[in-house]
Amino acid sequence: MIKSALSVLLVLVAISSAFAAKYIPKSGKRVPQTLSRWGDQLIWAQTYEEGLYWSRSNKPLMVIFHLEDCPHSQLKKVFSEDNEIQKILDEDFIVLNLVYETTDKHLSPDGQYVPRLLFVDPSMTVRADVTGRYANRMYAYEPGDIKLISNMQKAKKLLKSEL
Repeated sequence: MIKSALSVLLVLVAISSAFAAKYIPKSGKRVPQTLSRWGDQLIWAQTYEEGLYWSRSNKPLMVIFHLEDCPHSQLKKVFSEDNEIQKILDEDFIVLNLVYETTDKHLSPDGQYVPRLLFVDPSMTVRADVTGRYANRMYAYEPGDIKLISNMQKAKKLLKSEL
């Protein structure tokens, strides 16, 4: 009786894990970091300096500015649930999440607001030309904008064509 109940439980666990197909990087499953709410399988730079150092490996740095309790900062849910975004971020970008403002004026070319995304290429140049769709908040993105991954693709293409 116990063996059959255990077998049924094992089958249910196997089936439920098969339906929850999350992105798993080529190198295998990773231990979640403190920023796993954005995606368990991403490796996050902990500081801007660390992100710049890692980006020397010919991957652009994507800097995400947001606040934990801000009702407008809903990007993390979209990022963590979209397997295509998880794959692109893991394979093609170094990612940094800042929940505080920085004193570096290059990271706030049109002001300090959240949420915003900025891209920095391996030559440590902030890509001010990779903008969102809003004229008054050029680097702002909303959850609906994420499906237009064009800026992430543009940051990659600019990187490859300029280096």
